[in-house]
Amino acid sequence: QVQLVESGGGLVQPGGSLRLSCQASGFDFRFYGMSWVRQAPGRELEWVSNIDFSGVSTDYADSVKGRFTISRDNAKTMVYLQMNSLKPEDSAVYYCAKFHTPYRVPTRSIDEYNARGKGTRVTVSS
Repeated sequence: QVQLVESGGGLVQPGGSLRLSCQASGFDFRFYGMSWVRQAPGRELEWVSNIDFSGVSTDYADSVKGRFTISRDNAKTMVYLQMNSLKPEDSAVYYCAKFHTPYRVPTRSIDEYNARGKGTRVTVSS
């Protein structure tokens, strides 16, 4: 079955960097767009970034544009999120998510992702 396992979270000071990783298995990864979404305590799930199946097309929420970079390695079935210039408001549990339809460019709508991992916690604090 579909399995998504995130790693790389931790405690970092404001202005610092982290690189999140997501190992995918149980489906033909190279054909599906992927996203990173996050959930801060007491808040709803928030879409952060997505990447299409080929890795050519990417999209970012305004709140992270210019600071975060999404990438993927289809040979390793991995998707990454490089996070720079981190702010306290970036603190959240970060999840990778699989888009429901192969080949299509993924959207910003969290409802269109049909699998999500257990997440990795990011805390930005001094």
